[in-house]
Amino acid sequence: MSVAPYPNWLRPPVDGYTAEDLDRLPDLPPHTELLDGSLIFVSPQTKFHVRTKRLLERALEEAAPEGWEVWPEMGVTLDRRNRPEPDLLVVDVASDTGYLQTNFNAEHVLLAIEVVSQESRERDREVKPRKYATAGIPHFWRVECDEGRPVVHTYELDPATRLYGLTGIHHKQLKLDRPFQVDIDLT
Repeated sequence: MSVAPYPNWLRPPVDGYTAEDLDRLPDLPPHTELLDGSLIFVSPQTKFHVRTKRLLERALEEAAPEGWEVWPEMGVTLDRRNRPEPDLLVVDVASDTGYLQTNFNAEHVLLAIEVVSQESRERDREVKPRKYATAGIPHFWRVECDEGRPVVHTYELDPATRLYGLTGIHHKQLKLDRPFQVDIDLT
């Protein structure tokens, strides 16, 4: 019995991978992200994660104003060495480059949403929000699990500091007028 050799991408280049490399590397696991030039592989999603993502996606699709659309699990190129894949994005429809598009540029993203998982807690709470803010994404939501129910932490970018400021923690109802009017029952 012969064992297949490891794929070449397991040995990263000296300077790390680039955002463009994610589209060229063969046989990457689905939903591979790039942070600081390193490949990040995501673990299987929990029922909470999938259910919460669906709830928010449906509500945002109904609420998004003309000219904006909601995308689940699409990469966002923040810079040459960072291309994370938020759970949900709200993007400018003008950023559509066709059916083979695999990611959006940060300047076209209005809102990035991360549903926190056990294995990605530090990335979703600290690393990704900092990178999204630096890239200029105006709004960020972090969703935590509280006994099986979503708790949504909403943030808005301060353009002077390029840091997010907390605008609310929503336990039962997510009712906002920014980035656009939304009213979601979280129970």
